[in-house]
Amino acid sequence: MVPIALEVSCSFAAWLCLYSCLCRWNRQRSCKWSCRLVTLLHGLIVTCLSGYVLFLDGPWPLTHAGSPNTPLQIHVLSLTLGYFIFDLGWCLYFQTEGDLMLLHHTLSICGMILVLGLGKSATEVNAVVFVSEITNPLLQTRWFLREMGSYHTALGKLVDFLFVLLFLVLRIGAGAWIVYGMVTSPEPNWLLKAGCLAMYVVSLGFMVEICRFVRRKLWKKAPSVDA
Repeated sequence: MVPIALEVSCSFAAWLCLYSCLCRWNRQRSCKWSCRLVTLLHGLIVTCLSGYVLFLDGPWPLTHAGSPNTPLQIHVLSLTLGYFIFDLGWCLYFQTEGDLMLLHHTLSICGMILVLGLGKSATEVNAVVFVSEITNPLLQTRWFLREMGSYHTALGKLVDFLFVLLFLVLRIGAGAWIVYGMVTSPEPNWLLKAGCLAMYVVSLGFMVEICRFVRRKLWKKAPSVDA
């Protein structure tokens, strides 16, 4: 566990250092701007790495749930864990996020610590990381478009469409598949199963918020009818 703890500490320090550098380079921007840049970079890197582990390096989570962690899985989760510790600390310090996001970060941190400590089930958690983080770059792009006054454009509509589509298909649809495979398998730890179910409930909470957003967008587009 000592090498893993050191790797996670280095990951946390790297994200914190990157954030500090971005704050210095973008002094005319807010701290949130720099944090969003870090989040965007993390989303891109981790989506690529977790996707590679999921589809190419293996093993497949639905057939090898509870299998021993591979070195690459450990590296990916350590990198992600360091980021989530940084981001949770940032959110608590600046008090920018709601309870649902704080719960999401807390569950993510606890799940990755448990998996790295047990030395197994990283394949399932890596799959969860992939379906969760793949929409993150789009979410951050949407925020930056808003800040730059370019949200109400064709690009903004495309980003919104892709975000909602990927969220529903991967995070909700594929996420349910992963949760089912994990819960029905006898190998994963029961605490990890409970955490996975809790994470999916959080995703459903996000889905409710997204559905409300889509409803508002459609309501604005609907033509008014004079009485």
